Amino acid sequence: MADRVTDPALEALGYKPQFRRVLSRGDLVLYGLVILTPTAAYPVFGIVQQVSHGHAALSYLVALVAMLFTASSYGKMAGAFPAAGSTYTYAQRSLSEHIGFLAGWSMILDYVLIPLLSVVYISLTAARLLPLVPYFVWAAVFSIGITLVNVRGIRVTALVSKALLYIMATSTVLFVFLAARSVLLGQGAKALVQPRAVFDPQQFSLPGLMLGAGIATLSYIGFDAVSTLAEDTRNPKRDIPFAMLVVCILQAVFCFLTVYLAAIAWPAGRPFQDVETAILDVSQYVGGTFLFGFITFVLLVAGLASSLTAQAGASRLLFGMGRDGVLPQSVFGYIDPKHATPTRSIYLMGFIAFAGSLLSGFQLIVELLNFGAFVGFILVNLSVIRHYFFRLRRRRGMDFLTNLVFPMLGALVCTYVWVSLSHNAKLVGFAWLGVGVVYLAVLTGGFKRSPVSLQIE
Repeated sequence: MADRVTDPALEALGYKPQFRRVLSRGDLVLYGLVILTPTAAYPVFGIVQQVSHGHAALSYLVALVAMLFTASSYGKMAGAFPAAGSTYTYAQRSLSEHIGFLAGWSMILDYVLIPLLSVVYISLTAARLLPLVPYFVWAAVFSIGITLVNVRGIRVTALVSKALLYIMATSTVLFVFLAARSVLLGQGAKALVQPRAVFDPQQFSLPGLMLGAGIATLSYIGFDAVSTLAEDTRNPKRDIPFAMLVVCILQAVFCFLTVYLAAIAWPAGRPFQDVETAILDVSQYVGGTFLFGFITFVLLVAGLASSLTAQAGASRLLFGMGRDGVLPQSVFGYIDPKHATPTRSIYLMGFIAFAGSLLSGFQLIVELLNFGAFVGFILVNLSVIRHYFFRLRRRRGMDFLTNLVFPMLGALVCTYVWVSLSHNAKLVGFAWLGVGVVYLAVLTGGFKRSPVSLQIE
């Protein structure tokens, strides 16, 4: 346990080290890719291609720009405050304790919904593959299995995640290869380079592109979970900013190649059987029954991997808030001495995933997912400006760009996407925020005192 005795960077923030620092830079990149999944473009390809009027590839590039600004902000804040609370900690330390609470409250919605969405998706998929086994049985099996892996510790989670990532990466490489092969055999080598598949001036529509980019951001949502592992990482100030940027760029490469080759491989003018499962139509066209079946299996694996890593990130966000006393410390601030994991938060997340999978519809969860994420993204970008530009007065040379211009652009783009969400998502999302405001008012005696009550042992 020597690696948990002292931790100057963490103790400078007023916290006692409680996690084992075992994760390397490579572990963080793998963790981020697993929670995003290299196959993230599969479920939304048809929808993005449709709403963007054939500009799915360009939509992913536009979404990448917004995510890079925000990833840069997360990296800077992880360097300033290397604690497990992530978005909550950054906003609390940079903006105000009350705003920090609401940032964490918003991200709870996001972090709860990612594993819940994954459990729902993989349970539905498994039930369709083996209809004799009821849906609720699959939901229980997956919820319990994911929870038990996370309870064993972040190292076990990282090892399982690595195995799942290899399967997903293999699927992406295979799809790209077979789609490219189909184009070569059917249209020739020159057909592999089609600028109009990225930008077609005759079909281009800026509102359509931005709508497509808004949907494409779903494939990047969750990269911020890397920052929740700040207290599990050997060198968080160096490795977390690097890992977050690398994860976003690699994810963009996976998604861009997938949607670009899917677009040029599919016969022009031929409609998809179902726009929501368009990638399966393309898979069967370029790779036959084998690729169709393999992609279906990989979608199951991707949901399992995303749920596993999202639950780990969620438990650490809750731990950060529980340690500060803004959530009940006996539940959320507890660390299991054997496994060095926030087991009570993990068990609660497992129960919510199972119960929610029985009560919630898939579509509503999808609509809600972006709400909490973009509230957090906006506040983290603003935190960079407040902490570095105003408080530390780092304004010269490149600092002017990285501490003001870039985070401001990130905040503006995220705000645009946020206000463009569906009516149902905003209705439920603001209701959740309203509950948070009421809880905060009770916790602070009508906002008269700090919500934070640090208890350093």
